[in-house]
Formats: sequence, structure tokens, C-alpha cells
Amino acid sequence: MKKVNKYNFQNWAVPCMAFFFLAFTSDKISPRLQQKLESAVQTTFEVDDFDMYAIRADLGDDHLFKIQLQEEHLGYAYLGKAPSMKDVFDYVVLFNPDLSVKKTKVLIYRENHGRQIGSQRWLKQFIGKTSESSLEYGTDIDAISGATISAKSMTKAVNGVLEKMKLLQAEGNL
Repeated sequence: MKKVNKYNFQNWAVPCMAFFFLAFTSDKISPRLQQKLESAVQTTFEVDDFDMYAIRADLGDDHLFKIQLQEEHLGYAYLGKAPSMKDVFDYVVLFNPDLSVKKTKVLIYRENHGRQIGSQRWLKQFIGKTSESSLEYGTDIDAISGATISAKSMTKAVNGVLEKMKLLQAEGNL
């Protein structure tokens, strides 16, 4: 009679289930992206130490954080992804407490073409925009030769973020 190891299943099943559970959790932010996000918050709000609290809302794969320095509310950080020509890029929209855009920044861009959208000279067009703003690429936001797809995508993404922030405020989530 063949002896069966009753622990054989546990030896591989538990680690595999743990891996799949952790690997496919959408709330996970990579360490590299987390570091870039924190750096953007530090430089934009001119603080060394701050707290970021996740705001739970239906944002798909995007994330929203409330930024505080001790008891002082500094603003919000909206972390999202937008499509480029063949991939996606990660961006952050940083808001003042009144929900006007303080700064936008492309955190990770994964393609060779279209990197011009990471230029602060171009991104500063979004500063001061509010949920009442409607942004149209080529009219309100300057076009970029050689980065048309990414620039249109960033404009559309910021429009979407402004709409979501308006909705979250109306629902009392901010």
C-alpha cells in the first residue's frame, strides 16, 4: 500500500493561494510608484513629513488620498493611469483643499514617444482648474506635436478626475 503524505496539499496550496490573493489585489501600489507619489506631495506642498489617508470610493483602479500635516488639511492626491500609444502611464493630480488643481505630474511614463507630456511647462495648463472647468484638447489645453495620443489622454484623464471630485464632494465623501 502506498503511503500518502497528508501535508502535500498544504505545502503548495496555501502559498499558491496567498500569492494569487496578493498578486491580484487592485489596491496595491508598487513601491516605485508610492515613492514617486510621496515625492510629488513633498515638493508640491513643500512639506517633509505628512500623512496620506486613502479615501474609499468607487474609482476603479485609481486611488484618492487626503493629505494632512498633523491636523492641517493640505489637500488631495488623485493617482491614476491613462493610456498612451501602446501602454499606460501613471499620473497624479494634486488638489488644494478647495478642490482646485494645485499641480499635475506624470509619475511613470513607459514609452519612448510622447514623453513631452511630462514637461511641467505643458502640465501647468491644468493648474487652477476646478470641477466647473471643461478642458478641450487643442482649445483649452495646447496640443503637442509628437505626443498627440498621450496629451489627449492626459487631458481626458484630468477632465474625468475633475468630474469624479465634483461627484465625491456632492456625495459628501470629501
